[in-house]
Amino acid sequence: MTEAGTSLAALVRAAARRSPEAPAVVAGDERLSWAELDAAVDRAAAGYAALGLAPGDRVAVQLPNGLAWLRAALGALRAGLVVVPVNTAYTDPELEYVLGDSGAVLLVAAVDRAPVAGVRVCTGPPEDDGAAPAVPETPDALAFLAYTSGTTGRPRGAILTSAALRANQEQCLALTPPPVRSDDRVLLVLPLFHVYGLNAGFGLVAATGACAVLQETFDPRASLTLMAEEHVTAVPGAPPMFQAWLAAADAAGNDADLRRGFAAMRVASSGAAPLPEETWVAMRERAAVTVWEGYGLTEASPVVASTLATGRAKPNCIGGPLPGVELQLRDTASSASDSSSDADFTDDDHLEGPGELWIRGPNLFSGYWPDGADGPGADGWLGTGDLAYRDADGDLHLVDRRSDLILVSGFNVYPAEVERVLDAHPAVAESAVIGVPDPRTGSAVRAVVVRTLGEDVTFEALQEYAAESLARYKVPTSVHFLPSLPHSLTGKVSRARLRELGLTGSDTEPAVEPVGAGD
Repeated sequence: MTEAGTSLAALVRAAARRSPEAPAVVAGDERLSWAELDAAVDRAAAGYAALGLAPGDRVAVQLPNGLAWLRAALGALRAGLVVVPVNTAYTDPELEYVLGDSGAVLLVAAVDRAPVAGVRVCTGPPEDDGAAPAVPETPDALAFLAYTSGTTGRPRGAILTSAALRANQEQCLALTPPPVRSDDRVLLVLPLFHVYGLNAGFGLVAATGACAVLQETFDPRASLTLMAEEHVTAVPGAPPMFQAWLAAADAAGNDADLRRGFAAMRVASSGAAPLPEETWVAMRERAAVTVWEGYGLTEASPVVASTLATGRAKPNCIGGPLPGVELQLRDTASSASDSSSDADFTDDDHLEGPGELWIRGPNLFSGYWPDGADGPGADGWLGTGDLAYRDADGDLHLVDRRSDLILVSGFNVYPAEVERVLDAHPAVAESAVIGVPDPRTGSAVRAVVVRTLGEDVTFEALQEYAAESLARYKVPTSVHFLPSLPHSLTGKVSRARLRELGLTGSDTEPAVEPVGAGD
């Protein structure tokens, strides 16, 4: 294996030297070998240098899945720059916040747009035929600044080094069977701007020299056809994808296309949100595919656990930690600094937990931008905020989140951010946001609203208003109007009390179709 700490750009070069003519990327009508992709990365790196960018500068990349994204991100890494992946669904206010907080000097976008807060804009990755800059590898330096919601409700930039990303690749590839092999053709429809698609997707492709089959946006029928035509053998997925494939088969009235799409499948995996048991069972019975479920978080680069680690495929189960990842279940009352306090809850069924998942390993992030705050402790342990228990086999099952964070198709939605937008509406006196179960996205956003005296506002109006400032996956999909909200002794709205009142059920108004995180 390549030396730990190697950047994604260096992995591309290594694959090009090993197998220059082997297929690297299929993206629509474009097909590149590893040698051709490596040359394209060189041109992009030279393009950044020609623009006057220096190692350590931050470059924001807001592009859909495709060769342009790979050239932009990998070229930046080769030039010694830091990549700030940006969700393509972000509205202008969300984009402006990330650009300002990260100190990005350049935005690479799909369309031309006016500069944001003085940030230069480049339509597509820059290119230059000059020599790529010779920048030494620094595995422990910041490589990706991946924004994820923090406790303030504002996104926080997780500092991910090449060493952490590479460590997680090696941990995944130590599984039996590995999720990606050199002879695999891997469907990458998960967004590359998310660390799941970035590292558990393309990172494993680059590390093994496999072939990435890119799809810009997820369309279940089109992807099944693509998978059949390209003989796709591996797919990292999320619950909405598997549900959409099953729904497409239902609409067609048979499972023929479903089975053709998965005919060559060696490993199908799911993460980002819990996979419903009925979906897991249906994929096994109708597509003849076992879906291996896992768990991760941006701060872990991202994979922490998988049923591939135990070899026991079960529904509603995340298996065990990857090789090289240490995991403890701790009493939620334990001190964060007490690394020896893993809880040992035992009952007649020999279950352990529920407790908070704490993790340690070389794949962990280096804290949040800019000063590394709230990273792993001095002993290397990081609390995830997620609750889980172990069953009699020792396999892990997620229970809930300690915090109020809402996970929509694997994307973090922090209530405070949504509430801040809703509270700015003149007809809203106060609002609270909670997560509700959703069979397609794992969770959905529900707003509980108190109207301003004498004012009236509909759900549709609030949803339209919120959509002006929030990505679609953050916009409430349902609302419940109350005359007042419960408050704690300190005056804060008690979301826990709202949940106790049963507002996480299905009896609220109106029922609307959930929206996907990547839409």
